[in-house]
Amino acid sequence: MRKIHIFTTGGTIDKVYFDAKSKYEVGPPNIERVLGEMTLSVEYAVTSLMRKDSLEITDDDRKIIADAIAKCSEELILVTHGTDTMVETAKVLASIKGKTIVLTGALEPALFKTSDALFNIGCALAAVQTAAAGVYITMNGTVFPFDRVWKNVEQNRFEFLP
Repeated sequence: MRKIHIFTTGGTIDKVYFDAKSKYEVGPPNIERVLGEMTLSVEYAVTSLMRKDSLEITDDDRKIIADAIAKCSEELILVTHGTDTMVETAKVLASIKGKTIVLTGALEPALFKTSDALFNIGCALAAVQTAAAGVYITMNGTVFPFDRVWKNVEQNRFEFLP
């Protein structure tokens, strides 16, 4: 069994509510808690690279993400990322060869009962183990090639490019 390396960058999937501030902020990676509550038969490691809303991720941040993925020994990579700029980050990661890289996120924080995070993480775990080497985005029950997807903000979902 090949180990999956999970890199976290922040985004809505990791947002928590701070009563004192009356707003959501990116907190610690929620994927460890989510996966820890399941009985999984996959081996994984989690590395937190940053805690940013994806609208705040810069080209320098994308280089940090790409360098970390390129340097890690695992070939199966899952990245949790904010949905607003996930496609831009995926394009940068496309230069990394010989690895299967799947990005996923959530439209609501993972700790919310109605969040899509658990479903998206499950789809991403399956995709990273079965897809050919390359870069993919897994959202809304679909595995998208990185260069054939966009976020339809009006419909609040990811879709194939028209």
